[in-house]
Amino acid sequence: MSERKPVRIGVIGVGQIGKYHLDNYRKIPDAEIVAICDINEPEAHRVAGIHNISDIYTDFRDLLKRDDIEAVDVCLHNNLHMPMTVAALEAGKNVYCEKPMAGSYRDAETMFKRAKELGRKLSIQLASLFYEETKAAKYLIDNGHLGKVYHARSTGHRRRGRPFVDGYGSTFFVQKEHASGGALYDMGVYHISRMLYLLGNPDVMTITGRIYQETPMDEKRKQISGYNVDELGVGFVRLADNISLDIIEAWAIHLDTIEGSTIVGSEGGVRIDPFGYFRSAGDLDLDSTADMERLKWRLHNVGENGDAYDSGQEHWVAALQGRVPLLPTAEIALNTMLISEGMYMADQLGREVTAAEVREKSKSTALKL
Repeated sequence: MSERKPVRIGVIGVGQIGKYHLDNYRKIPDAEIVAICDINEPEAHRVAGIHNISDIYTDFRDLLKRDDIEAVDVCLHNNLHMPMTVAALEAGKNVYCEKPMAGSYRDAETMFKRAKELGRKLSIQLASLFYEETKAAKYLIDNGHLGKVYHARSTGHRRRGRPFVDGYGSTFFVQKEHASGGALYDMGVYHISRMLYLLGNPDVMTITGRIYQETPMDEKRKQISGYNVDELGVGFVRLADNISLDIIEAWAIHLDTIEGSTIVGSEGGVRIDPFGYFRSAGDLDLDSTADMERLKWRLHNVGENGDAYDSGQEHWVAALQGRVPLLPTAEIALNTMLISEGMYMADQLGREVTAAEVREKSKSTALKL
């Protein structure tokens, strides 16, 4: 039994993502879910029963009024992230929000600025930052084993993994009015944000991109879903310090695989999945793998607070307890939004766009609560 003070949390939204978050919280001894909220009252009661949660709300305002809740977990559709997060921040709560940060850069920036103004903690669910492969890559980069890092590649692959039309999830994932984007916002955020994290989250200079929806789908499911988002996004980004990033993110593509994300430097390179470290010793080229289980064991048993980096939610709870500094997930997620929206904008305009253009032209896509 933990001797640390538990963090009292309220979860808003108990759909597919909310259920996943609740399952994760059950594994964290210091997380105490004291209330949930969902407009679907029967489903809220059913989920509350599974997790032994006594307090159930259908109006988020009633949950936010409680002064015994320290943090709120927002598990709603993308275009509700900003208004719900801001409402929770203004109610005095710290906020953990599902990815992507919002439906547009403008809304994500609003969230970020409001959290700063109010002195509240804001964290975005970026699960890939806490994978053992990410930790191994960061160790190599931070300790100079790659030398001067200059290029990264962000990749994501599903052969046919579009929500709803390929057999799972709801229609909300494939409608711009709710999600704003498709593959880039759903899965690309994990891969792009991880690359930015490993690179030190450098400033974005320019973005170009192409967006596709070409792979056939079941016609009936297509009509029912109102599918109007991307299934494939490709792009190229110029970052500060003469660093470049290329991107390919697929929900559906006629390929068996796309090789995992990579970072290369003057002295070595690393691939995330499958993990590999590559360098040369004079005329000898060396390829290395890594023992991730041993890495995890040492991080837990040699270092302090190893559990605080096992997942995004475990890190969030540990940061609220003051055990570790909060990783800059909001800053990284904001830059990820800038790149993703920049790719959409570049595709529409047929040219490269600057980060300043995206910031200036981005518009709110937020829905009313």
